[in-house]
Order: sequence, then structure tokens, then C-alpha cells
Amino acid sequence: MGLVYARAFLRYNIVSKSELLLAEKNESRRDHLLQLDLGEVVLADDPKISQSELIILAVKPQDFHELAPKIKMNLNPNVIILSIMAGITITQLENYLAHSTIIRAMPNSPVEVGMGMTGFSAHASVTMAQVHKVENLLATTGRTAYFENENLLNAVTALSGSGPAYFYYILRAMIDAGKQMGMEETTATTLVKQTMLGAFHLVNNADKSFDELIKTVASKGGTTEAAIKVFEEQGLHKALVDGILRAEARGIELAGN
Repeated sequence: MGLVYARAFLRYNIVSKSELLLAEKNESRRDHLLQLDLGEVVLADDPKISQSELIILAVKPQDFHELAPKIKMNLNPNVIILSIMAGITITQLENYLAHSTIIRAMPNSPVEVGMGMTGFSAHASVTMAQVHKVENLLATTGRTAYFENENLLNAVTALSGSGPAYFYYILRAMIDAGKQMGMEETTATTLVKQTMLGAFHLVNNADKSFDELIKTVASKGGTTEAAIKVFEEQGLHKALVDGILRAEARGIELAGN
């Protein structure tokens, strides 16, 4: 995910390669980053990190505790820390790094194609100017939403962070249904993907509620109504809502570990 942001910043000329510092925790990965030619590559304890205006923490949460002392030793007082690690709170980051200028963000996987959704929250000491600065950076990979209440980032994780997988799950089921009706998988996949794309654009451009949009397709006594009746009988709506709420609860559990 860190590389996604690095490429986006370069693509929009926010920074040049000479201004971009990629810090890696091990030598083998460092060699790989050098081959990408995105900027200067250093190890996580390099003193050059102290010259940074913004540091993005994009390591796995389980690796952060080991890396924190190395990061802490090279922090300058004015640097902004942007964490995109799941499950580690602003308070935990502040305690580990002895630094309070912290913004915590939760992006989702479509940031890779510039269509992501990122929710973020900030420490009380972060100024609005710093919030706007980081928001402009996050917006290079899609849309953003700021939350004053950091606890809502668990809901962001459950809804938009995990959200792409829910859509993939539904699409896979639709393709499986197409195959059971005698279609080749490639044909069913094309139908489902284009249907998803078209439905998205209609939702984005039509001034109608979801119920109204459903009614435009589900005529009385027709095929769509028959399908939706089965969905309701088998509790699909409740299952989706319950699953998302369980994802939020799991995020809270992980944050407490």
C-alpha cells in the first residue's frame, strides 16, 4: 500500500523522486525497491528519515512494535505521521513514538487504481492546515472522508475497507448461477462485470433511492421480483448487515490487542 501512495504522489507531481524516501526494514526488500526506481531507498533506522515532512507508516501491524524504536529515534518534532496500519490507534502510536502529530487512515484496495475510499482521523493536536495537507495527498488515490471520532474508523474498516470483498463475494455467486444455467464461465463473468459497472454508474447518476431503483427493474410478478423474494426469504439482507457488524466488532477486538 505504501508503494501505491508513492506512485500516486509521483504521478500527480506532488513530489519528485529526489524528494521521496522509501524506508524498508530488511535488506532483501530494499533491493527490490531499488529496482522500482521510485525514489531513494533506505533502511528503517536511517538518519535521513529525520529530514522528512511526512512519514507514512505502511507496515503490517504485527511488525510495527519491532520497528517503532527505530522510527522513534529519527523523528523530528514537526513531522506528520500518517498511519495506514489497521488496528493500531492514534493513542497507541503516540505512546510508541512519543509524538502526537498523527493522522490515522483506513484506505481500501481500489486505491490501487485511483478509485479508493479512505476514511481518516487525526490527533487533537493536528492543525486543520495539516489535516487538509494530508487529505490532498490521500485524494490522489480516490475519495476521502474525515471523522472527528476515531472510533468510527472501525466502522470504516468494516464498511469500505472490507467492502470490496463483499462485492466480489456477490459477483462470484452471480457467476456461479450463470454457470448453473448453462453459460460458459467467461460469458457469465462478462455479463456480471458489465452489469455491475452499469449499475454503479446508474446509482451514481440517477436521482433515485435504492428502493426506487429496485422497483424500476423488479416489475410486479416478474423475474427480478422472484429473485428478490428468495433473497428476503433466506435473509440475505440481514446476513450482509450482520456480517458487516461482525467485521466492525472484530476490528475493535484487534485494536484492543
